[in-house]
Order: sequence, then C-alpha cells, then structure tokens
Amino acid sequence: MSEKIYTDYFFDEPAYNTHDGGYVPLEAPETVPQPLGIPSLLKPVKETATDTYYEVVAQAGETQILPGAKTKTWGYNASLLGQSIVFEEGKHIHIDLINHLPELTTFHWHGLNVPGPYVDGGCHAPVYPGETKHIDFTVNQPAATLWLHAHPCPSTAEQVWHGLAVPVIVKDKIEAQLPFPRNYGVDDIPLVLQDRKFHEDNQWDYDADYDPDGVQGPTPMINGTVNPYFDVTTQRLRLRILNGANRREWRLHFDNDLPFTQIASDGGILPEPIKFTHLMLTCAERAEIIVDFGQFKPGDEVALYSDDVAIVRFRVHEFEPDNTVLPDHLVDIDSPEVTADAPVHHVVMSGMDEEVMMDDKKFGMQRIDAKQELGHVEYWDVTNTNEMHGGMVHPYHMHGTQFLVVSRNGHEPYPNERGFKDTVGVNPGETVRLKVWFDYAGVFMYHCHIIEHEDGGMMAQLEVVDSKHPQTYKLMDHHTLMKAFAEERGIPVEKLRLAGMSSYEKMNMEM
Repeated sequence: MSEKIYTDYFFDEPAYNTHDGGYVPLEAPETVPQPLGIPSLLKPVKETATDTYYEVVAQAGETQILPGAKTKTWGYNASLLGQSIVFEEGKHIHIDLINHLPELTTFHWHGLNVPGPYVDGGCHAPVYPGETKHIDFTVNQPAATLWLHAHPCPSTAEQVWHGLAVPVIVKDKIEAQLPFPRNYGVDDIPLVLQDRKFHEDNQWDYDADYDPDGVQGPTPMINGTVNPYFDVTTQRLRLRILNGANRREWRLHFDNDLPFTQIASDGGILPEPIKFTHLMLTCAERAEIIVDFGQFKPGDEVALYSDDVAIVRFRVHEFEPDNTVLPDHLVDIDSPEVTADAPVHHVVMSGMDEEVMMDDKKFGMQRIDAKQELGHVEYWDVTNTNEMHGGMVHPYHMHGTQFLVVSRNGHEPYPNERGFKDTVGVNPGETVRLKVWFDYAGVFMYHCHIIEHEDGGMMAQLEVVDSKHPQTYKLMDHHTLMKAFAEERGIPVEKLRLAGMSSYEKMNMEM
C-alpha cells in the first residue's frame, strides 16, 4: 500500500457549512460520558440457505438520551434509530414493513439496488399507520454499508430528525476474505453521525429549529448517544461511518492527526486502501475506515473530532498485537463502457433556502424528468450553480444505483471516490461527471441529500425503461399525500403545515 497520506478535506473551504448564515456550531456536551450505544443486529424471523425473512417496524417511543426527562423519538424495531440489518449478497430477502407510527411513512433502502418505486421505498410507497406491506428482492451488489431511512416527501427531513435512520450492512464472499476487522460490536462498529438541539424537558422541536437550508443542532449525537466513549480492546478498529444528519457536514480527524485508512465508500470496498488524517463527509455519504491503536497503551484516550469538537472518545485497554498488513489492491471495480450514442444527462442544482430547484423546477410527484434504458451505461453531468455568498456543497444522491465518479470539472475525482457511490458532494461552480447504469426498471428519485432541500423541491424523477417488458407505475399524487397527513393529524387539509411546503409556497409552485 502506498504510504501517501492525504491531509486535507478536498472540498472547497469557502463552501463549508461553517459559512452558512444559519450555521449552528457544534458544542462539546457537558453531560457525563456514556458508553457508545451500538445498534444490535436485527434477528431474522426465519432464515434458510437461500432466503432471509425480516420484520422491520417503524415505531414511536421514548429514549434516555440526556439526564432527566426521556426524549420522544422514533426508530426501527427500537425507540431511536434501530437495529442494524444484515443482507448477504445472493440471498432472496423478504421483509414485512410495519408502521406503528401515528402517520404514514416510507421505508427507503438508501444505496440498495432494487426495483423502484415500491421496493426502493421513496415517496410513492407509503405505509399507513397500522398497515403492513411486504417487499422482497434479491441482493445483487457488493459488500457495503448502506442505510434505511424514511422518505415521505415533503416530510422526509422531519421523520429522519425524529430518528428513522439505521445502518444496513451487505456482506459478500470477497469482503469476507479481506484482512478487515469484522467482529460486530467489538472491532467492527457503526457510527451514525447526527446533531440535535434539545429544548425544554429534553425534547426535540423540529418546527422551532426549522431552516430551509437544513436543520442543525449544537449537540453531536453518535448512534443516539451524547458524549460517547468506546472501549478499545483490539489494536485495529473498523468504523462504518454514516453521515445521518439532515444538513451537517462532518470534518473528521483524530487527536494529533492520527492517520487512518479508508477501505470503503458508499457502495462498497475501494480498489485500494487510502490513508488520511482528515476526512469530510457530506450528508448521506458513508466511509469505512480502519484505525490502528498500536502506538497507544492501556489508559490512553484518543478522540475523534468534527472540526474542533470531540464527538467520540476511544479508551484504550489491553489488546493482542496485530501486525496485519492490508494489501495494496483490495477489489476489482467493474467499469463498463458507455453505451454507444447514449445521451449525456445534464442535472443542475441551484439556489438556497426556499429557492432550491433541480433543473429550474421543483419536484413534481407525477412528473418524469429523465429516462434511461435498462442496461444502458450513460454519463450524468451534475452541476452546482449556486455561488451566492460563497455557495454551498450540495450532496447529490441517486436511488436504485451505485455509480462511478468519472471526473470533477474534467479533473480526477478525489482519491477516495474511485469505488462505487450513491452520493457525491458537488462544489459550487463544479460539474461532476458520473457513469450510471441500473440493474432494475422502475421510477427512481435523484436529489440533494440536504434533506430540507429535497423536501423543498431540489429533487427529480427518472424512469428506467425496460423496452422489452414495458411497465406502468401508479405514482402517488400530492393531493392524496396531503389529505392522508391531514387526516392522521385530525385537521383539515388547508390547515396542514409541512415544513418543506413553505419552499413551494414562496415560489408559487406546486408539488
């Protein structure tokens, strides 16, 4: 492995969220340190050599996050966040999606290559209160850290803020042969990075904190834990890091710039390990890193920071020496040729606050904005035109695919962008070229993953067309969705106020 160590964050510093007018800086928690909460693994209802059966329950509850009153929260099979879900490549998965919430939700499998729109779980796949819906699919992609989160436009941001987000781990035989830590909960640890503001009686108040450019809070919350520590009992630790925040960018580094090695990005293992001292993740991005604590002794403490605030402290204990060396090459990445005469798709993300748009339009629930033939490999050029006040980095996400980053403004992508990804941060004034193909037909969304931006209309829809087996899809309409939310809340539709709709109202547009 090359000993080159990258020491910067790569993204454009003038566009960091620290320059936002509504930026909320992180504050070091003053509460007593708590053991890092590690999501348990969801147990299958049934499992065979070829099939796995799960029940995934969206539920409301209360969680002891801070001393004093419990916080009202939502989660999957838990009161907050949820239990990590494991899929094995090649297996057929059967899932009952159960909604015990007081309002409709959807179950979006972020990063999973599955048919759309119903299995994918975007806004066209509502599960109403008290309802159970069933999906099934075959896992057909490499080992990766994905995630499940709610996606009921235009209430996606609020439901994720309530706590509906959980890691999804895909395993395969190739990853199993690599010299990585993989003892879940011991040396293989998910880190879901979020931030919250706690109001009276330790409650969250989304409406009070609402910002159309993305809701932030001053308190870092890692796996639902405030001021966490983790007991290190092995020399090497694998961290599966997910930016699960609505808006915040996480600029990560350890004490004394301790180097670490990134082995995977959104869609799986990188072709080669990359060493860093600093790593920035935009919203929804994932990175798997290996940290070596071999230079430390029992009793030492090493902190992981975002900017200048410690978010997790690692307490070093006795461990067996581990001289494992990562190979220079980890996996082969399949990069198919672009289909002859295929069009180049052009996507433009523009605006800030309520004025955000995709291709000069706000999201229309029944409008198809682009089409791509199933099996075709095509370029997508994604441009961020927003340069007002230095602009902001827009994290661009596509449902139903893992793409390859070809270039940034015609230059090489960042060194850790050479594997499969589903989310990529685009700097102001920049065009990022992607190579995109789909394994399944269907209707899929593509959008900014600052979640308030997608709720506010920076989102569009793509239909992947199978010309040999044409299909039609029943797409949820805005009126039906609003009527359902209103009925569940016991109010007339005209009195319903979902935060994301303010962006449409200000621009005199309709969803």
